[in-house]
Amino acid sequence: MPNKLAGSTSPYLLQHVDNPVDWEPWGPEAIGRAVREDKPIFLSIGYSACHWCHVMAHESFADEGVAALLNRDFVSIKVDREERPDLDAVYMTAVQVLTGRGGWPMSVFLTPALEPFFAGTYWPPVGRHGLPGFSQVLAAVTDAWRTRRGDVERQAAELTGTLAGAPPEPPAGGMPGTDLLDHAAAALARSFDPQDGGFGGAPKFPHPLDLRLLLRTAAMSGRAHDVQMVAHTLERMAAGGIHDQLGGGFARYSTDERWLVPHFEKMLYDNALLASAFVEAFLATGRDAFAATARSTLDYVLRDMTDPAGGFWSAEDADSEGEEGLYYVWSPDEIHALLGADDGDLFCRVYDVTAAGNFEGRSILHLPRPPAAVALALGLEPDAVHRRLAAARTVLLAARGRRVRPGTDDKVLVAWNGLAIDALARASTALAEPRYAAAAERAAGFLLEHCRDADGRLAHQWRRGAASGLAFADDVACLAEGLVSLYEATFAERWIVAACGLADLLLGEDDAGPLPEAAGGGFVDPVSGGFFQTSAAHERLLVRRTDLLDNATPGATGMAATVLLRLAAFTGRDRYRRAAERGLAAVSGVAGRAPMAVPQSLLALTLAITPPEEAVVVGDPADATTRRLLAALRTRFRPAAITALRPPADARPRTPARPLDPLFAGRDAVDGQATLYLCRGGTCQPPVSGDDAVSRAGRGA
Repeated sequence: MPNKLAGSTSPYLLQHVDNPVDWEPWGPEAIGRAVREDKPIFLSIGYSACHWCHVMAHESFADEGVAALLNRDFVSIKVDREERPDLDAVYMTAVQVLTGRGGWPMSVFLTPALEPFFAGTYWPPVGRHGLPGFSQVLAAVTDAWRTRRGDVERQAAELTGTLAGAPPEPPAGGMPGTDLLDHAAAALARSFDPQDGGFGGAPKFPHPLDLRLLLRTAAMSGRAHDVQMVAHTLERMAAGGIHDQLGGGFARYSTDERWLVPHFEKMLYDNALLASAFVEAFLATGRDAFAATARSTLDYVLRDMTDPAGGFWSAEDADSEGEEGLYYVWSPDEIHALLGADDGDLFCRVYDVTAAGNFEGRSILHLPRPPAAVALALGLEPDAVHRRLAAARTVLLAARGRRVRPGTDDKVLVAWNGLAIDALARASTALAEPRYAAAAERAAGFLLEHCRDADGRLAHQWRRGAASGLAFADDVACLAEGLVSLYEATFAERWIVAACGLADLLLGEDDAGPLPEAAGGGFVDPVSGGFFQTSAAHERLLVRRTDLLDNATPGATGMAATVLLRLAAFTGRDRYRRAAERGLAAVSGVAGRAPMAVPQSLLALTLAITPPEEAVVVGDPADATTRRLLAALRTRFRPAAITALRPPADARPRTPARPLDPLFAGRDAVDGQATLYLCRGGTCQPPVSGDDAVSRAGRGA
């Protein structure tokens, strides 16, 4: 019989619906049962694309004997970390405190008062490699609960106090300066791998936020090494097995230092953030290969990760047919059967497909040498090889599509969709690809209209026609950031209006005062100035702390500061800037000690301390000169700049006031031609029009 997860919308929870474990979803019913029956809670947190979550489920949660122990002695609660990042954050901290490390599956034992007292991640069914078997763990916890209850509750209370930490204090200093950015760039340089790119050793993660930060520190300081680290890393990643050489997109991380063997799951957030990094690297370096990788990554999202309703799905699994990576690997015989002898030999040589293989007897496609180098070694024309390989990839991708595909987590998460909208919008301008802007607009419209709870408030997620959960701070901030970029891609003012509404929700106030729907003052920590993950309207958990740190995705404080500074530049609203600066002051201590923990806040800092470039174009968007002027602005790397377009016929009624009114005030077309108003650091140059405007836009002066 299905357990109580049967009514869930989460694909991860539904994967466990037929376990013999009497799983319950997090909620008053399960917690109340633990209190009534005086049983400890076994809290298991994971996500649908997590390989080791699947392993533990198969080994232990599907086992009748293990299930009997859990059902007899515990109230077992299963949580999707992507549905409840607030719960995940609280109890992951407990795991890290107790074990010195973290990860998923997360396995935490709680008192009925929800206080953690013992924790780990994956436990095998029987003891091995220094780990106890899961049944042993359950027996030991049960014995402690029954015979040493006082010790357990004491430890739980002490750990809860540790999680709560000291009361927040106002930041000791003001907003940090350029020295902190130099410190961050130096720290990244020390951990940089000069051979294979990236930072640190195996396992190796992409770190797209760090890469984007280095592009900015290079632009600000003139340090060539900063941009060289980015370029080398992106080149090696694009050539590696972490990059899907047939279908585009990137896996979550590489298990080795060479980017060869990935953990094959694909996450929406990784691909959105990496697409933005490749777009910016293209603008900063002019290398067409970076533009091509950005396109293939976003094309993967549009082809394989897009819901018919318009939003973007969360993840693809690493496993298919019970094996990790099976969908992606090849043998020489398969290649030759599909391509023939000549093209098969060429493809195997370029993509390193061998009889021995590089992953469990089969081959992950990667590029140990550039195809042009292989062509020269074989005495072939590089252009001809390029065409043959492109045709071969098309054939193999179609053949791969006939395999059993890994499972897809088809829930639409607002924060991750905000990152994807941002990437698509940035790519649409830099790569002159209007279809990306169209996809971003469709997703943004879908989120704003359909990701709403019964009271009309922004929800955290949507799946198959139903929105659920109240939006967290990163949902609000990431979506607002995507909408600002979408305005710069389309110049449809409704996106700036919507972004301002989300910024007001973050702060809990608009120009008229507190917002009734932003219970408890929005997400702002009134003491530190940082941003909480939750508002007062969310479920009250064991602890509520400011969300200062970034993980694989940007944290609330860094992303809120980023979008508030961008909106301040567009609207002139000083309260946005003040709130962003307070957030950056709150994170300055952490940034000084561990800059790689807060890259999004450091990206925001570059906006706060760089004299902003403000480009206002007055012109008909259908006019050829206007289009050339905008293209000249968009083909430069301008990380601290804003671009706005005012159609000359825009009468702009005085009421109600619109967010861009201050920016457009007094700015009209000169001589009836497309006109550029360019300001930097509060100093404005005389307006120029026509071809002179295009020339000035291209050189930025």
